[in-house]
Amino acid sequence: MNLNWQVKHYRDLTLNEFHDLIALRMRVFVVEQDCAYLDLDGKDKKSYHLLCRDGKGNVVATARILPPGLSYPDCAIGRVVIESEVRGNGVGHELMSFVIKFALQEFGYSPIVISAQKHLKNYYGKHNFLSTGKEYLEDGIPHIEMRYKK
Repeated sequence: MNLNWQVKHYRDLTLNEFHDLIALRMRVFVVEQDCAYLDLDGKDKKSYHLLCRDGKGNVVATARILPPGLSYPDCAIGRVVIESEVRGNGVGHELMSFVIKFALQEFGYSPIVISAQKHLKNYYGKHNFLSTGKEYLEDGIPHIEMRYKK
């Protein structure tokens, strides 16, 4: 699969890029997962965004990289989402490798935190994220806090 990976700060996104990443997040989180929540929480404006495009230029995966102090004292990765048509092809593992590498380069070695949907614990575990033991409901979905261990 021919994919193009790029990270941009919010201020550098075009209107179309921001529209496309929000549309993907809404398709997956709101429609597919049937989760009504306020996606636009103001944190996008202070964050970096991974854009993964297919060969046609469509955004098929995205993630948000939050600087230390925005959501947690440490750097955080969130809004990890992959278009249903490209799942199961290793795109998610490529995405995580890309955002971890970016976060470590951008913020130095700072612990990285994720608020993971609990059923994805093993997926994130393959990328050296370990549970902190904190489990909670977020928008009606069981979540677990995890930290990256180098």
